[in-house]
Amino acid sequence: MKLFDISQLHQLLLDRFDDSRITAVVSEAVDPWVEVAPAAIHEVCLFLRDEAGLRFDHLNDLTAIDWFEPDPKKAKSFGHEPHLEVVYHLSSYEHLHSTVIKVRLPRWKDDIAGQPPEIPTVSTVWGIADWHEREAWDLMGIHFVGHANLRRILCPEDWVGHPLRKDYEFPLEYHGIRGG
Repeated sequence: MKLFDISQLHQLLLDRFDDSRITAVVSEAVDPWVEVAPAAIHEVCLFLRDEAGLRFDHLNDLTAIDWFEPDPKKAKSFGHEPHLEVVYHLSSYEHLHSTVIKVRLPRWKDDIAGQPPEIPTVSTVWGIADWHEREAWDLMGIHFVGHANLRRILCPEDWVGHPLRKDYEFPLEYHGIRGG
């Protein structure tokens, strides 16, 4: 097993991509991570997969987080504006190492409520991203641009909204079944 120095990966990314694409590097975390600009995620992921010394050939997980707090007092403790985050957990079978990539998105595209934020798909980089991105679309309302089959995967096709967003209001009724 090769030892993996996360600071070397971070430096390699900073050397390869400018500050407009790599927006943050956190090496001290339990799971060190790199923050990538939304427009650059596809390019950065191709590099991580194809670079000989890295070969991140597996997307373990892709998930989304809603950093929204409706209580203004609690929101102040966050230290940042409300946003959505897409998190990619990558690993290399060849080199036996892993890393985490994060992308910060606005809660709404162009700050227009109801307009889903957009990010390029990575399903053309790792095929398994297909279902992960569909889940993030279905439950969080993140639009993965270029995804060949972006449709609901857990909720019924006629479901309104994205139920894991913290500001989601559950319907009082769905097909005659009481809810909310």
